[in-house]
Amino acid sequence: MNRIILLFTVALLGATTGHAQSKSSKMIRINHVALYVSNLASSTAFYQDIVGLDTIPEPFHDGRHTWFSIGDKAHLHLIAGRKQAPEAEKNAHLCFSTSQLDKIIEKLTAQKIAYEDWAGHPSGVTRRVDGIRQIYFRDPDGYWIEVNDDFQ
Repeated sequence: MNRIILLFTVALLGATTGHAQSKSSKMIRINHVALYVSNLASSTAFYQDIVGLDTIPEPFHDGRHTWFSIGDKAHLHLIAGRKQAPEAEKNAHLCFSTSQLDKIIEKLTAQKIAYEDWAGHPSGVTRRVDGIRQIYFRDPDGYWIEVNDDFQ
């Protein structure tokens, strides 16, 4: 399931980041990514306090949803009710870019949240061939998150 979500998200992002499109071509953009979480309060706090996302109004008002802004007209939806841990594969991950990667690393370290490089070395930072630095860590449900410094 995570692979399907990842492939769909990549396809949508690819469709929205290509070269200029003619007026007659279809336009598509990502709207949201939804994560099914076991504890809405702890996941909401994690994405607010650790990742640094801002909440946005959600229409349900049922105590089972938290919505965050993750970009221009794009959202992250947390939905309460998960009973089992997700399949934990690093290849299926959310990725955020920041101009303050070192501050994120400091925050993770202070909160005793383990992070690693792509190869899995604890407290490691990967430097991609294009010079971008990246780290990986898990949210309270075990979903992988990448944060990199490709912020422009």
